Amino acid sequence: MSNCFFSITAYRNRRFRNSFSSAGLKSTTTDLGDGTLIHCWVPKFYNQSKPPLLLIHGFGANAMWQWNHFLPSLTPRFNVYVPDLLFFGDSFTTRPERSESFQARCLMRLMEAHGVSKMSAAGISYGGFVLYSMAAQFPERIEKVVVCCAGVCVEEKDVDGGLSKVKSVDEASSLLVPQNPQKLKELFSLTFVKPVKLMPSFFLNDFIRVMCSENRTQRKELLEALIKDRKLSDLPKISQPTLIIWGEQDQLFPLELAHRLKRHLGENAELVVIKNAGHAVNVEKPKETAKNINSFLINPTAPSKEENQSNGSKVD
Repeated sequence: MSNCFFSITAYRNRRFRNSFSSAGLKSTTTDLGDGTLIHCWVPKFYNQSKPPLLLIHGFGANAMWQWNHFLPSLTPRFNVYVPDLLFFGDSFTTRPERSESFQARCLMRLMEAHGVSKMSAAGISYGGFVLYSMAAQFPERIEKVVVCCAGVCVEEKDVDGGLSKVKSVDEASSLLVPQNPQKLKELFSLTFVKPVKLMPSFFLNDFIRVMCSENRTQRKELLEALIKDRKLSDLPKISQPTLIIWGEQDQLFPLELAHRLKRHLGENAELVVIKNAGHAVNVEKPKETAKNINSFLINPTAPSKEENQSNGSKVD
């Protein structure tokens, strides 16, 4: 019976693989030699005239699902690298570390294995936490930083203090690693401004089976390590030019955290707020998000802070 079951999620995975391949990327797996394997999409042919760009996904799914819409606008201008973080996709480690700083070190070792010593990078949500750690640990190797809806300035006390609609790590785990259709619907309601209202249960169950059934314990541990004892006073101030992109109606990491990060970084950072978008700004507004990423990474001089970009506005 299972052999006759058609998986929409697995079908979309195949479509995304074809899309990545058509964009000039190939699938690779790198053994870091310490029980750690990282899967990454890398250029089939490295172009010396294009700078390298690392794209780091968040918790929602594997790398393909979160960056697929960006490939047409980014691969013509950059040598693009799109890894699966540890415990997502085909990346895994037997080591006990769960911090974003460990993820950051593994990604840097991955890039070194591919011969890349300097790069710019963009990270979505949890991927933004990992990127921020990379920028802090390797300031000479990360040239420009794009942080999308990543509440790196959140504190542990914020979780209990009502800043976010998610009130605990256990609740975050039940939503970000959903195990039933109701939790997946709650996640969509939390991350999208206009979530699809009618989603058949068979599709939701299929998505959970393909995307959320493996490494559940490890992913919860990643969340626990992210929030435990987190304080703004402990957050280093990175020196790289940084673009902060945020959905105006983000309920998971409210807009206040974007302003908090802008204040923390000062003149090194620009903040773009995307209107009519929530936490999943990369899915709801991919064109506006990609336009801002391209403009920031390519343009040597920052646009005026009063300049509107599509439905996103630069703010102080």
